[in-house]
Amino acid sequence: MGIELGGSRFFVPFIMAGDPTVEATLATVDVLAQEGADVIELGVPFTDPLADGPVIQAAAERGIKSCPSLQSALEVLRRVRERHPRLPVVVFTYANPLFRMGFVKAAQAMRVAGASAVLVVDLPPEEAGDHIAAMRSQDIDTIFLASPTTTPERLKLVGEASRGFVYYVSRLGVTGAQRELSSSLAEEVARVRAATKIPVAVGFGVSNGEQARTVARFADGVIVGSAIVDRMAKASSDAERLASVRSLTRELIAGVRG
Repeated sequence: MGIELGGSRFFVPFIMAGDPTVEATLATVDVLAQEGADVIELGVPFTDPLADGPVIQAAAERGIKSCPSLQSALEVLRRVRERHPRLPVVVFTYANPLFRMGFVKAAQAMRVAGASAVLVVDLPPEEAGDHIAAMRSQDIDTIFLASPTTTPERLKLVGEASRGFVYYVSRLGVTGAQRELSSSLAEEVARVRAATKIPVAVGFGVSNGEQARTVARFADGVIVGSAIVDRMAKASSDAERLASVRSLTRELIAGVRG
């Protein structure tokens, strides 16, 4: 299946499967799709999300109540694909659920559920041979991370192992919104571009339309997670949650398209 992206800048919102309920997840995807999201990043709730900051950790704690396993998260994905068959979905997960299910079985389950790509946040390309082979056999893209400390040699490896796009982490540390972007981000993204022929998307920290506009000037895609999840968590009702997500999504997409 894979991810098919046009030549324009693309917007990738992240939400956690089952947060706060499965039905809420589906309704949120509906809003994101209606507002023009190009790709959805769907998180698999995990008990020890070390790469994530407090906002996404809390989302995982809420989501795991209704999605306690990789298989249950993939059932959410299946329902998303029923509603939005042409909307690419990236499964965001940690390695442990894949190890438990087995790479081949996990890849087959993701294919059946409708995954376009998978990002395993704690599985580096040097150790991902079996994972890559299993996913490629099911025509599922594999996305890997690059960061400010990634060496030129390793950037080449990340670029070769990735399909769909390379996920560039805009700063060191865990996920979370931030007030200011790195002053050297444009140069950092240019360094990644030189090492790969596929699109480069920037995430970790983008939280508003102005930041999205800045990133879209030099990156192919903009990924936003914590800002959206935080809006969802602070809402006092289903209607308020969806309205808040819609408002922020419009702002972010206006920045990306700007």
